[in-house]
Amino acid sequence: MNLAQLIPIAGILAGVAIMWWICLRYRQLTLVHRRSEMEFAVQGDEKSRLEQRLAVLERIVTDRGIETADQIEALRDREAEQVR
Repeated sequence: MNLAQLIPIAGILAGVAIMWWICLRYRQLTLVHRRSEMEFAVQGDEKSRLEQRLAVLERIVTDRGIETADQIEALRDREAEQVR
């Protein structure tokens, strides 16, 4: 067998090996992409949940601030009545 006959066979095998490697790499990247999408979805859900909790906390703080201001005014009115 002549060495010149092995050159086309080596070229074909190299082409097959490169195509196999490209397909493998494509599958790996596809899996990484899917995993990233799932993580982003989970993070988005967590973000909106935290935003809702923050809105509730802000409402509690502002409502209590108004209640506290009302209580202070009531104490001031009571003190003013006691002075008269």
